[in-house]
Amino acid sequence: MHVLYFAFLFLQTISQVPAMKLLLQYFQKIFSVDLRALAFMRIWVAAIIITDLVIRATDLEAHYSNMGVLPLHVLFQHTWNPYYISFHTLSGLWQVQAVLFGIAALFAFLLLIGYKTRLVTIVSWILMVSLHNRNTLISQGGDDLLRMLLFWAMFMPWGKYYSLDTLRKKETPARPEPYVSIATAAYILQICIMYFCTAMLKNAPEWRTEGTALYYALSLDQILMPGGRLIYPYPELLKVLTHFTFYTELLLPLVLFIPVYTTFFRLVFVGVLTSFHVGISLTLFVGLFYLINFASLAGFLPPVAMDWLDKKVFPHFSRIGFYIKSFFNSWQPPISIQLNRPTWLSTSRTRFIRETTVLLLLFYVVWWNANVALYRGKIMNDNSRWFGNFLRIDQYWGMFAPAVFKDDGWYILEGITSQNRHVDLNQEGEEPDFQKPASVMSLFKNDRWRKYSENYLFVQHAFMRPYYCNYLLRRWNEEHPNESINTLDVIYMKEVSLPNYQTALPMREVLCSCSTMSR
Repeated sequence: MHVLYFAFLFLQTISQVPAMKLLLQYFQKIFSVDLRALAFMRIWVAAIIITDLVIRATDLEAHYSNMGVLPLHVLFQHTWNPYYISFHTLSGLWQVQAVLFGIAALFAFLLLIGYKTRLVTIVSWILMVSLHNRNTLISQGGDDLLRMLLFWAMFMPWGKYYSLDTLRKKETPARPEPYVSIATAAYILQICIMYFCTAMLKNAPEWRTEGTALYYALSLDQILMPGGRLIYPYPELLKVLTHFTFYTELLLPLVLFIPVYTTFFRLVFVGVLTSFHVGISLTLFVGLFYLINFASLAGFLPPVAMDWLDKKVFPHFSRIGFYIKSFFNSWQPPISIQLNRPTWLSTSRTRFIRETTVLLLLFYVVWWNANVALYRGKIMNDNSRWFGNFLRIDQYWGMFAPAVFKDDGWYILEGITSQNRHVDLNQEGEEPDFQKPASVMSLFKNDRWRKYSENYLFVQHAFMRPYYCNYLLRRWNEEHPNESINTLDVIYMKEVSLPNYQTALPMREVLCSCSTMSR
């Protein structure tokens, strides 16, 4: 500890050098945040965690149990990373998963109201990592972002406002001064890195020169929303929006590093990206992705925006805070644990250790992203990746990158009943119709199933196919004992997206066949 103390004194000394003072002032300007904005982000994140858990809980057996599409032995054989840790792999019973989901929901609620905020944040992050590691075949980029928001929040005081922790102190918090730390810098840089890297990974001509990427994205019936149908017939508009998307992701983060008019540029950053993600949500089926991005932007709100929210919006929720405070004041936990800081660990030393840790983690995250997006795997070897995989700070921001996926199509789950009748499990037992449905997107229960179905197509994921097929076969026969099916074919009607609104003839591909005899 003496080494850390002397290092702290050294940093204090060099901070008095004029050039260093200017640099520190610059960092304080661009990396400061309003503590109320961080608290607002906490509420957003907690609400999204609860929403995500509710959606996932509808598929406890399918996605997280041994009776579903990814039994534990298949997980460990094909998709498991040896540095992953997951409580959800301790049992293949859906009932155990339900208990873990309930615990995660409880801690997410405590995070929402801001009770024991730092501890609850840490536990919520651990449970989220555990959940994500259980089934990576249904994960998307929004999960990575949500996980990273929780990760950096463990080192930030996002429970100082709009929290039960504050209400229990029985004092009205004053308007906060701008707050800056290595953790706030990491949070801001993380968002910038995400947008910059996703632009750098979009290196196909359809993004950089042709401007046809959005045309191909909206050609994917699996994710096409009503708003996308409205603009799809206008190629020139799609070209403009493609270039707008690319250059917004590439260049907009730069405005955050302008040390003057920071309030204005923060509002521009939040406003443009909020509009951007609203547009995505209206045109493409992306699950909770756009809401997670809204949450990530909440912490950027400058004091003028938070003053307005404090005056116009948040007072309407004051009664809810009163009821929560009354409940917790009247409730005494059966066990109370008090952790005392060691006498040698002063406040300054604690802060130095925390800031140094975050700085090293930030360097690692920058290194990881540079390796993926700029150097294509040339500056980080496998021996360096274990740490990122262990903490799940590994990242890949390849949304529609390097090019948009073009093997569009739809699934037909054709079964033959004991009465020799052909049924389509995707159409509630109707006779199979090989014509394209009016809405391919509506065939998916939720975005998790859509992502799973996308991964189901890839050759490297061929191991998935018999488990999905047998799961569907078993579930149908359990729910239809009087009309059980003997065989099931998982058919993909592949329709390749062609340029200039050309249409391809759908090709019938049987991805997997299973029967009651093979089980």
